[in-house]
Formats: sequence, C-alpha cells, structure tokens
Amino acid sequence: MKNRKIVLGLMSGTSCDGLTVCAVLPSPFKILCFKNYPYSSALQKKLLKAPECTVAELSALHFELGKLYAQKTLLFLKQTKLKKEEILAVGMHGQTVYHGPNDTVPNTLQIAEPSFLAEALQCPVVSNFRERDIALGGEGAPLIPFFDEYLLGKGAAKILLNLGGISNISVVGKAVKTIGFDCGPANTLMDLACEKFLGIPFDKNGSLAAQGTPDKVLVKKLLKQKYFSQKPPKSLDKNEFGKKYLEKYFSAYSSENTKDLLATLNFFTAACIADAIKRFVPKKHQKEIIVSGGGAYNQTLLSHLKKLTALPVHTSAHKGIDPQAKESAAFAVMAWLTLQHKSNHCPQATGAKKTAILGKITL
Repeated sequence: MKNRKIVLGLMSGTSCDGLTVCAVLPSPFKILCFKNYPYSSALQKKLLKAPECTVAELSALHFELGKLYAQKTLLFLKQTKLKKEEILAVGMHGQTVYHGPNDTVPNTLQIAEPSFLAEALQCPVVSNFRERDIALGGEGAPLIPFFDEYLLGKGAAKILLNLGGISNISVVGKAVKTIGFDCGPANTLMDLACEKFLGIPFDKNGSLAAQGTPDKVLVKKLLKQKYFSQKPPKSLDKNEFGKKYLEKYFSAYSSENTKDLLATLNFFTAACIADAIKRFVPKKHQKEIIVSGGGAYNQTLLSHLKKLTALPVHTSAHKGIDPQAKESAAFAVMAWLTLQHKSNHCPQATGAKKTAILGKITL
C-alpha cells in the first residue's frame, strides 16, 4: 500500500438528506475534493423514521445504506478521476438513528454496514467512532472538537460552530483547554416547519425567515428549559428537537403565519447558541465564530448570531475549509489516526475518562 496516500471521509448528518464524500491528504492536511450525493425522498423518509423500525426493517436499512455508500463512493472516484489504488483508507461515520448517552444503559446507534465499502475499495474502513467513547463513560459526542483542536489548536482562541440538524460548538486555541458540546437545534426545527407547512425541504439562505417577525418572548421562555443551563459535557439526539417539540411549543403557528414561525425558529436557533457561548465559553476566549455545516449558508441565522454575540462571524471557508466538507474531512483524518494507533478524540468534550483510539476497523 506504498503508493496509497489519500483518505476518504463519509458523512451523513442528522437531516438525513444525503451523503458527503471527501478526499483528503491527511498529513499535511489538505482537502482535495468533495461531493454531496442527495438521498432519494423515499430513503430520507425511511431514515427519519428509523427509530420506529422493527428489528428486521432496521437491519435491512443498515445493509441498504452500506451498499449505497459503496456505490456513491465508487461514483465519487469516477467523477473525481481518483483511483482505488490511491485510497489508503475510509473513515465512515454512518447514519445516526438514535443517540442516548444518558439512558439507563448509555447507548448510541449509527447504521450503514462498512463491509460493502471495504470490499468495493479493497482498503480498511474505519467506522463506529462513538461507541468506545461511551464505553469510557463519555457522551459519544461531539467528536468534531478533536478535529478542530487538531487543525486549529495552535492559533488564537476561536469558537467553531457546526450547524447541522443540531448545533454544536468547539472552543480551541493555543492557551485554551478545548471544550465542545451540543447547544440545541440548528436546522432540524426549521426544516420540519418548511416540510410541514410549505412542502419544501428548507428555507434557502433563511430568506423566508427574514420576511417574518420572531416571537422573542416565546424564545426567552424556551431558553429556561433544563438542557440549556445543563453544564457540559452534553450531547443531543436530534429527536429532542424534532416533530414533538415543534408541535408542543409552536402549536400556535399554521400555514397562515409560516414566515413568522420560521423567523421565530431561526431566532431561537441563534439564541440557543448565543446563550451557550455566554454561559459556558470563558469571556477571554470569545474572539470569533467560525461556522460550518449546511446552516452556514443561512444568512438570516448568521445575522442573528452577529447581533446576539457581538462577535465576528465567518464561515469555515475563511480558514480554507468548505463548510459542507468539514465533517467528512474530520472522519477521514480520524480514520487515518486510528490506523496509526494514535488518539483521535477529545475526552474533555465528551466526558470520557481518558484519551483513547476511536473506531472499528473493517479490513
């Protein structure tokens, strides 16, 4: 495997809208290319309903997704003109269908059988990164603070914000003891509202939210909920801010005032993040916010963040990393470190008892 230098990273987020495949040179780190492959609406619906599946249905979905990952990765190699022989390894996060680190028996479940990728590419595939952390008493999430520290831990203090289905932050820097945790909802509630009332997948650029009026009184009331004051380490299952939450706390809205609903959800998302920064990030480390994930393109959300935090807000493109490629690139690097028997997580972010090597290897 002398000539193999490229590691692939695969990521499918909590929105279940598609797969991102990213090719990186792990050392020195460089993103070579990446592509997003949207899921069919039928598959997205199946994945969103996965927690309700029977054992047989979930097992079938696990294998269906594993096959699809292999197919899309082969297509990625063809489209980018990369050769199998160049691929050293693959880091595959899988699709989270349930995350319960605070259950009676702490657990988490990511699906997509890695054997199909290992067979298709004839290289090691590293997957199931979260379990070892939970075995060490951690939350199993968030895992990205390690990558943030790995890349940016030697510079000035900064807050790295990821806006996927759930929002999470890392705080890294030369004089910083890295912290990281889930803040609250990111795109999940806004996307659900768009689907329910407008029949569209999301509010592009936050343009509809910008046309509505947020209910700041309601947002202030919601911020008094227990999770927001709970000290890190802490992490969320996306369903904690899912359909039931939307129906329970935003029942006053309908198709008649959807723009006001989106404005309120958008402001709520920004307010959760600003509140988390105010509560848990030392003032001396509050220098700038660097945003990645699909929500990085929501201009209304970024505008709220600037106003609520009074901090400069940039996307990760500012640091040479495409906002949509960051998480998949992170799992490529983490897989590369797993294969070198080197630590690839940040226990102070997850609450794990000690540093360890995360990931299971399929050869």
